Amino acid sequence: MENEQKSGLSETLETGRTAAHMVHGAIKTGKTVSGAAKGAAAGGPYGAVAGAVWENRRLVGKIIIAIIALLLIPVVFVVSLPAVIFGGLLNAFSSTATFDIPILNNNTAIVENVTEITSIIDEIMAGGLEDTMKQIETDFAASDADEMEVVNPYADHPLYNVNQFIAMYCAYKNEDYASISISDMAGILRTGQSRLYSYTQTEESRTMIKTDPATGKEVSVTEKWRVYTLVYNGETYFSEQVFMLNEEQAALADAYAQNLSLFLEDGMMQGLTEWDGNSILSLGDVRFTDGVTEVVYYNQLDERYAGKPYGTDHIGSHGCGPTSMAIIVSSLSGQTVDPVAMAEWSYRNGYWCKDSGSYHALIPAAARNWGLNVSGCSVSEPQRILDALADGKLVVAIMSRGHFTKSGHFIVLRGIQNGKILVADPASYSRSGQLWDLSLILREASRGAAAGGPFWIIG
Repeated sequence: MENEQKSGLSETLETGRTAAHMVHGAIKTGKTVSGAAKGAAAGGPYGAVAGAVWENRRLVGKIIIAIIALLLIPVVFVVSLPAVIFGGLLNAFSSTATFDIPILNNNTAIVENVTEITSIIDEIMAGGLEDTMKQIETDFAASDADEMEVVNPYADHPLYNVNQFIAMYCAYKNEDYASISISDMAGILRTGQSRLYSYTQTEESRTMIKTDPATGKEVSVTEKWRVYTLVYNGETYFSEQVFMLNEEQAALADAYAQNLSLFLEDGMMQGLTEWDGNSILSLGDVRFTDGVTEVVYYNQLDERYAGKPYGTDHIGSHGCGPTSMAIIVSSLSGQTVDPVAMAEWSYRNGYWCKDSGSYHALIPAAARNWGLNVSGCSVSEPQRILDALADGKLVVAIMSRGHFTKSGHFIVLRGIQNGKILVADPASYSRSGQLWDLSLILREASRGAAAGGPFWIIG
C-alpha cells in the first residue's frame, strides 16, 4: 500500500513539476544530501516539496494530502525553508486562513514572509554601514590627514539579493528543519554584520580657498585629505565566512535561489543558464533606425564581449544589465560605452551580484552617472511607457520568466511601430528585430523589481 501511495504521489508531483516549467539546479557529486535537497535541486520547488514531505511523511501526513490537491497552484518551495517561507513543516496551515487552506497555497502569506526577511536584512545592512563608518572615523582620527571624504555607493539604499540570503541559510541548515525560522536566520546574519562592508582609502592633497579668520581675506590652503570608499563584501562573504558553505551546499543554494526568484518573478537571477562559454560572431556596428531615436545595439554574446569578465562571472552569461546600459548610454549620451566598459563600471561601483547578474539599482545609477534623466515606472503605467517611446526616450525593463528569459533578464524598449513595441534584447539579435505586444511585456515584467522598476524611462 505504501509503495502504491508513493508511486502515485511521485507521478502527480512529476506532472505538476513539468507543468510549472521550473528550473533544474545541479547537484555536484559528493556527500549524501537529503531527499528534500535533491528534490529542490533536481526538480524545482515541486520536487523540493515532494522530497521534504515524503521524507517526513509520518510527521506531516496532513501536508501530503494538501500537496497532492494543490499541485497546479503556485507553490514556493526551496525546501529546507519550511519556517522561512510558510511557517514550518509542523505549521503548514495558516491560523488566519479560512477553510483550513494551507499557507503553501497562500501567495500573500509567502510574500509577506519574504518581505519581513527583506526588512530584517535592510536593518542589518544599515547596522553594517554604521559599524563600518565608526571604523572609518577611528582610522581618520588616528591619521594626520586634515579632512576626510567618504564615497558611499549605498547611501540611498543597500544593494543585496534577498533570494540568495534565504537560499544560503536554507542550504546551511540542510536537513535541520526543526530549527529553521526567520529569527534564527536574522541571528546568524547579525553575527556577520560588522564585516558586511569594508573600505579602501587613498590620500591626496587638495587646494582649498578659505577665509582667513584674522584678516577676513580669502587665501589658498593646501590640505591633506583621506578618501574612503565603502565596499559591500557581497553575498559571497556570507557564503564563505558566515555560513561557510561547502561546494555542495553552495550548489544547492544556487538552485534554491533560482527557484525562489522564479516563484516571486522578481528578475533577480539573470544568468543565461544555456550559455556554455561560446559566443556569436562579431555583429559589427549595428544601429537600429526604425524608432524615433537611433539605437546603438550591443549583444552580450558577441565574441568581442561574451568572454570578458563581469566580476568573477562573464558578460556572456550574466551581463545583460551592463549591456543594456551600454546600449542606453551609447544611444543617448553622445558617448560610446561598450559592454566591457559598462561591466567594469558596474563592478567597481558595487552593482554586480555574483552568480546573479546585476542589482536592479544599476539601471538608475548608470543613467545618472552619464548625465541622463531617469525615472522608475510600474506595470500599471503603460501610457507613460508609450508616451516616453513616442517622445524618443528609451525604457529599460527587467523581465521575468517568459518569452525573453527563463529567469530574469534586462532588455531595452526602443520605440513603437504599428502599435507594437520595438526592443533591443542584449541576448538576442533575432528578438530585437521582432515587434512585441506591450501587454505581453507588461505581463512578463518582474513583479518584485527593486530600485523603482520594473521599467526605467531614460532620456
